[in-house]
Amino acid sequence: ASNRYMLTPRGVFELKYFFTATIASCEGGDAHSAKSVRHRIKAIIAEESLDKVLSDEDIVAQLKQTGINVARRTVTKYREAMNIPSSILRRRDKRLSAAAIKRSD
Repeated sequence: ASNRYMLTPRGVFELKYFFTATIASCEGGDAHSAKSVRHRIKAIIAEESLDKVLSDEDIVAQLKQTGINVARRTVTKYREAMNIPSSILRRRDKRLSAAAIKRSD
């Protein structure tokens, strides 16, 4: 779909605009859309606890357990695209939030 365009009532779009990227699965299973992988990364990060903030490498390992095979740099790219901070910043933010809650009690 490289260098191919489609004229629509809303303008001219490159054909790849209409398709989503796919991520290979482990052991030859069904491929996963990039959107579903981003959603899964977001869910994994949302489930983090204060004492166990996951690095991108830890997220890769969890995705691999569910049959999604991605590189660490892909997780980093998707995380940054969703404006989710690094594990170091998330850990700091969670500790500050916990300290603020303790002070308010």
